[in-house]
Amino acid sequence: MISDALRADASIDVVGTANNGKDGIGKVKKLNPDVVVTDMMMPEYDGLYVVKEVMKQQPTPVILLSSLDKTTPEIFDALNAGAFDFVDKPQTKDSGAFKGALGKLIEQIKAASGLDSNILKSKDDRVNHNLHSFESNLQYDIMAVGSSTGGPSAVESLVTKLPANLAIPVVITQHMPERFLVSYAQRLSAIVPLPVRMAKRNQQVEPGVIYVAPGDGNMMIKRGNNGAPVFAYSKTKYKEFNNPSVDCLFESVGDEYGSKAIGIILTGMGKDGSNGLLNIKKKGGLTIAQDAESCVVNGMPKAAIDIGAVDYVVGLKEIPGFVMSCF
Repeated sequence: MISDALRADASIDVVGTANNGKDGIGKVKKLNPDVVVTDMMMPEYDGLYVVKEVMKQQPTPVILLSSLDKTTPEIFDALNAGAFDFVDKPQTKDSGAFKGALGKLIEQIKAASGLDSNILKSKDDRVNHNLHSFESNLQYDIMAVGSSTGGPSAVESLVTKLPANLAIPVVITQHMPERFLVSYAQRLSAIVPLPVRMAKRNQQVEPGVIYVAPGDGNMMIKRGNNGAPVFAYSKTKYKEFNNPSVDCLFESVGDEYGSKAIGIILTGMGKDGSNGLLNIKKKGGLTIAQDAESCVVNGMPKAAIDIGAVDYVVGLKEIPGFVMSCF
């Protein structure tokens, strides 16, 4: 069904199909495609093995199709092994859900085509639990991070280099199917020294904690009854992306924290986050965009730069140190 649907798109040429993972690796070497689409669960090598072998033998953007349970970590192992992105399989036979997933897959294929696979391969050492000397009066009170395609690995690269005694909260909005965000937060918790939690409605935003926005709505921050910042859901629907919206988080962070906010926009397709980041900048906060050279997809950072929402453009590996130098 997927092959037939892709062939119906005039801009996509399906050069071959494979019966299993082993057959797929052989076809990649023989046919030299621009993009590989693979299921995660297959006989004769699964999707994770396919990604590892393709990136080792013939680096090519790999898009994963997955219906794995939300507690299964293999999808993130595949992303860290160099996969471009993944598309969640429809959980029902509803034709609308299939068309929606297919539309995203086609969008991802076009974005991945022509990508320099060296960007996907460049995984660096992500363990850095050094301490940082913070002033008693902090210049910033929150760090908000937004990302999409290529974001899971980019976020990991960022948060694993933050100091173990970080004195402000970090709130992450990552475009990802809802059911995978829980396991993503669990993965982050296992590799960083800071506590990692899924953000929940009416939960107070605490310093030194990393929060992951859930995917069942657009998460924002507002002042609670006692004046302390708490998480809440916005009823607003956003043009660029919903559930979760980076614009929603960034706009609220700018409104509530003003000049005490840091906004960071990372790799991703589309324009989500640019307007929210502009709000942070207008309120006097610090705004940073990942540079094009280190992005898997330079869509969201470029959109933010184009509207004047960015103070600094920084390479992914340098962002943690740059942020800490601002305190």
